[in-house]
Amino acid sequence: MRDDDGLRDLYQEVIFDHNRAPRNFHAMDDASHRADGHNPLCGDQLTVYAKVSGGIVQDVSFIGHGCAISTASASLMTEAVRGQPVEQVEALFRNIHAMLTEAHPDCDLGKLEVLSGVREFPSRVKCATLAWHTLHNAIIQAGDTAVTE
Repeated sequence: MRDDDGLRDLYQEVIFDHNRAPRNFHAMDDASHRADGHNPLCGDQLTVYAKVSGGIVQDVSFIGHGCAISTASASLMTEAVRGQPVEQVEALFRNIHAMLTEAHPDCDLGKLEVLSGVREFPSRVKCATLAWHTLHNAIIQAGDTAVTE
């Protein structure tokens, strides 16, 4: 088996796991930040909730429905950003977006590296970035729906 095959298998396994059992999948009544997101191409819709205090994302969750990639990306995102300073969350948003749309950033993305497999399917990149755009809108309190079009 080639290394590419092993990475593809890992990518699929993690995506399937997070789609079947998404982490932090619930509404958050006491969220200080909230945003909705919609991917018209795929029909994905989600709401991201965040509790931000002292410049730290203390807690984060999401609800909604979407394809496996969209749900898995949102689940992975919530695990990655909890407890992180807002500045680091925004940097992570930029690095994930770059990894999926341009070139791999020169940093370690840890478990989020599995999302790099989406680059092989350009039509699915918007599915993977929806949760990240929605979290970004929540953090900056944009007040509008994040869309991937």
